[in-house]
Amino acid sequence: MAFTAKDVAALRERTGAGMMDCKKALTHTDGDMDKAAEYLREQGISVAAKKASRIASEGAVVAYTTADGKVGALIELNCESDFVARSDAFIDTATAIAKAVVETNPADNDALLATKVGGETVNELITAATAKIGEKISFRRFVRQEGCKEEAYIHMGGKIGVLLDIETDKNLNDNATFNTVCHDIAMHIAAFAPQYTYNEEVPAEAVEHEKEILGAQIANDPKNASKPAAVIEKMIVGRLGKFYKEVCLIDQEFAKDSSITIRQLVEKTGKELGANITLKKFTRFVMGEGLEKKNENFAEEIAKMQNK
Repeated sequence: MAFTAKDVAALRERTGAGMMDCKKALTHTDGDMDKAAEYLREQGISVAAKKASRIASEGAVVAYTTADGKVGALIELNCESDFVARSDAFIDTATAIAKAVVETNPADNDALLATKVGGETVNELITAATAKIGEKISFRRFVRQEGCKEEAYIHMGGKIGVLLDIETDKNLNDNATFNTVCHDIAMHIAAFAPQYTYNEEVPAEAVEHEKEILGAQIANDPKNASKPAAVIEKMIVGRLGKFYKEVCLIDQEFAKDSSITIRQLVEKTGKELGANITLKKFTRFVMGEGLEKKNENFAEEIAKMQNK
């Protein structure tokens, strides 16, 4: 079956593969468009396998929320270079995956990778993206939250992502003031990196460990040598309040106005809008945290290029 330059262009548009790869695929399949697309997918699997051992420690955190603001997802997709992480093809792939998380509510990574997106699984989507982009691409993690309001915030082009869950006793999702406050709190979380929303969420062992540290600090200060144990205990409790402010969102000083806390901001907004507003929880992803980093040696890279 003969094929034309228009067929090659159409296959390129359909698959995202290079022009020469599309021409090769059509030649291999005697011009059959469907078989050529399948052939390119098979070749993509081969390309992905070759890149499987490479380190994908760059990437982006991407968010997707429904139009009504009640369901949201945060995902991390990794690649090998920051250049690719900022490309439209990579971000489009990540966004499609985040949308699939929102729409299908998968139980875990395996379930997500098996989820269909436009006729192919998420795993096949990633394999195709690896072949098209030319770098190893790997899916790392996701979170899906559903409630009255899910506010997503992405910082520094995907280096940090936040998904904030807010509960209200009336629908405020079309209210500009409410949306601005939600956005500002999500941005605050990105900047100040709290670990918990409320004090009572801090594990007991973490509190006890902090008390031990504070106790040791107080005991090592000569000025406290003659103070009774009851006084030292009160000092520990007092200093523990500072620890809670460091790790818990609710009583941190608001990033945009340090004269008020997040708690006071929420209460003030609720009073202004005539509603009860409660911060339920949040998720904060930092791209690449804990991943093995690629060791760049530019002299070796240049030598390899010269030897090819």
